[in-house]
Amino acid sequence: MLARRAASFTKRSIKADSKRSGLRLAVSMLDLTTLEGADSPELVRALCRRAIAPCPVPPLNPPIPSVAAVCIYPRLVPIVREALAGSSVRVASVATGFPSGQAPLAMRLQDTQAAIEAGADEIDMVISRGAFLAGRCDEVADEVRAVQDVCGDAHLKIILETGELETPDNIRRCADLVIEAASRDRDLGDGQVFVKTSTGKMSPAATMPSVLLLLESVRDHFNATGVRIGVKPAGGIRKAKAALHLLVMVRETVGQDWLTPSLFRIGASSLLDDLVRQLLWTSRGHYAAMHDVAVT
Repeated sequence: MLARRAASFTKRSIKADSKRSGLRLAVSMLDLTTLEGADSPELVRALCRRAIAPCPVPPLNPPIPSVAAVCIYPRLVPIVREALAGSSVRVASVATGFPSGQAPLAMRLQDTQAAIEAGADEIDMVISRGAFLAGRCDEVADEVRAVQDVCGDAHLKIILETGELETPDNIRRCADLVIEAASRDRDLGDGQVFVKTSTGKMSPAATMPSVLLLLESVRDHFNATGVRIGVKPAGGIRKAKAALHLLVMVRETVGQDWLTPSLFRIGASSLLDDLVRQLLWTSRGHYAAMHDVAVT
């Protein structure tokens, strides 16, 4: 039933005007990401320039919006902060022993603190999947709250790594667990906390069924508390068509209010290229070459 419901969102007919609006919205929701061992200051500066002005060819009217954030490792936060100065693009940093989350909690908190002190606006943390699968749910809840304490006013995105959780029941229980932990005895603002599918370092990552489970968890939490938790699918989203399918699922599952970068993000690296190519096609009737729109 979950798979059939998720698949149904890929069969909606999207008219031309709605497609253009959806493509622009998807660009504005992107966390443009590079999390490789070869990342260098020069590469992330180029990524930041692209994040601010996604279309390198003669601009469209209206212009393509900036992305929501640039997501990098903590040591690159100061460089990204400087490169994005004066723009609307936020600085997101992975932390907590990304991607495995296997370091001792003290080291993961130190990792988070370093990113915050360097100027990160948002923290993407990984939970201890092994602890959850072993039934140590209190340990997972405690680490979420400890990282949240370090974050202060920075927004927190909690990565479940859904591909390692093995079953839909586990994914839903884990989403409910971290949302409850992050919300307990706290006055959260809308979008201050996100649940995120995956690190992008393993497969499967952001499948339609896994994203649907997170959206349903967020919907039920909102119905019970009135607090809007954000959702971020990440990993394996490379085509504009897949991004539009996600937007349809968001609208039909949690409603129009979530169709904003403050409540829905897409973590990706190459997706921006295809979104820009599709927007150029809707405006000009022909595709740009990949080398004309690629980040590098």
